[in-house]
Amino acid sequence: MFSHVSKSVGRLLALAFVVAIPLALGAQNSAKSTAKVPVGDSSSRWDIFAGYSFLAPNATVHGTNRNGTENSVSIDNEKVGTVESLSYFFTRHIGLQFDSGQHDRYYAPAYSKGDSNSGLLTAQAGPIYRFTTSHRFTPWVHGLVGGGDLHGPAHQDYKWGVSVVAGGGLDYELSRHWALRLPEVDYQYVHVDYGDPAFNSKGWWQEGGVANIEGVRVAAGVVYHIGSVAPPTPVTLAISASPATVFPGDPVTVTATASNLNPKQNVIYLWSGTDVTGNGATATVATATLAPGTYTVKAQVKEGKRGKEGSKPWEVADASTSFTVKQFEPPTASVSVSPSTIKPGDTATVTVVAVSPQNRPLTYSYSATAGSISGSGATATFSSIGAPTGPVSITATVTDDKGQAITANTTVTITAPYAAPAPHAQAQCAINFSKDKARPARVDNEAKACLDEIALDLQKQSDAKAVVVGNSNAKEKAKLAKQHKAAQKHKHVKVVDLAAERAVNTKAYLVTEKGIDSSRVSVATGTADGQSVEDYLVPSGATFTSDVTGTTEVNEGAVKAQPRKALVKKHAHKKAADTKSAQPEK
Repeated sequence: MFSHVSKSVGRLLALAFVVAIPLALGAQNSAKSTAKVPVGDSSSRWDIFAGYSFLAPNATVHGTNRNGTENSVSIDNEKVGTVESLSYFFTRHIGLQFDSGQHDRYYAPAYSKGDSNSGLLTAQAGPIYRFTTSHRFTPWVHGLVGGGDLHGPAHQDYKWGVSVVAGGGLDYELSRHWALRLPEVDYQYVHVDYGDPAFNSKGWWQEGGVANIEGVRVAAGVVYHIGSVAPPTPVTLAISASPATVFPGDPVTVTATASNLNPKQNVIYLWSGTDVTGNGATATVATATLAPGTYTVKAQVKEGKRGKEGSKPWEVADASTSFTVKQFEPPTASVSVSPSTIKPGDTATVTVVAVSPQNRPLTYSYSATAGSISGSGATATFSSIGAPTGPVSITATVTDDKGQAITANTTVTITAPYAAPAPHAQAQCAINFSKDKARPARVDNEAKACLDEIALDLQKQSDAKAVVVGNSNAKEKAKLAKQHKAAQKHKHVKVVDLAAERAVNTKAYLVTEKGIDSSRVSVATGTADGQSVEDYLVPSGATFTSDVTGTTEVNEGAVKAQPRKALVKKHAHKKAADTKSAQPEK
């Protein structure tokens, strides 16, 4: 009868585990944060285990048989059994475990369901320690103390004794609710004192004695996780601004990215910052009125029941980001002037090519170091009136609507007024007097071509003059020197200056035969060695003596021009003379 009671108690213990499941589920409702527990981090509040068990008792019961001799019987292995446990964790690691095991097989035909020679029912409780890892495996250890109801191998009835379990196991996490207990290996100790030998209630002789099980219990099965010990994984928030650098007026978009949100909860976003407008997970920043600098945008995300978002610490997350408003870049400009060289009083066009990197409106102004400049757009006009000759610097200033200015420079050159080159005496053709030995100062017909050209130039240039320079050779110069010396002693000595005569005779041709005013023709003698006359055209403004040196003006009052008559020989026949006179002069 006692054995039936023991089996009933075992069934009641198993039933107690089943009844505990809805109780634990109720606890789950108060800890819905289980949804936040990662698969590889078992931090459940309740663990319910059920599985098959193998028991190797490693025990012998020493009793006395009916003939009074001592008898020792070993307890067989329990190949098939069940183990159930209910664990409640106070923290992520430490908990209290209630454990029950059933190994109740018996070889007697009336009870046998297997091939063992005993049966065991245990119920114990004690602490359990759970190791949490970042992987799917959760190792644990426990130590339990309770009672064991053991059926002896020599017909001893079920009797309660002391039960101790110490060991551990390894759970493989399948999900946040389910795990496989791959092995649970325990040291099982059970002490039962059967007392003196006697007949039991079934009429079987029981030998009595003491049983000390020091065996190994191995179990495997499934674990169901309920609830959560640790708080849920907190909500996290990250925000970013795009673009991170802008110019005033450019839009900035800030995006918030929240993680670990519970899809069953309501989510709200809160934004703060200068000129920040938020709409859900996105915000915009109006930068038109912002001064250059760095600005911060803050965001907050809350989840929870509608109207109660963020009521728990893990339901709130904050984040911030920054963006930079840059100073507008100043414009760039280049300036040119056309034409770059002008005459006094002329104008030139000034052109500016300017660009604002941010397309800001531009204004133009101009200045010049001389003269004047007018214009307010990209082109202006420079006037050289009043400006001295030489380079004039022109400056163009380009300013945007933010007051940022850039200058560019160019140069226009004002040339000096045209000044005609100073006139100079121009050498003309020369006349040779060496052919006529008898009349070495006479202007012959060959000289006429040269003098006619000079006369024509004087007629064309009414303000020009001519200078005729006569020359003599060395022999003539020596003779003239002797005549001058003799004239100093004898005043009746005649002095003949052939160089002067040649010049005077040349002028006479121009005046008498070509009609040139005598005041326009000057005569002089030169130092050249030769029987010649050099003719010069002297334009108005030219100074002959500066251009031609070494000449001496002839005193035309002392030297008279000789007529251009043909030479007649006295010893010739009159007819021959007439014939020769009829021939043209040479």
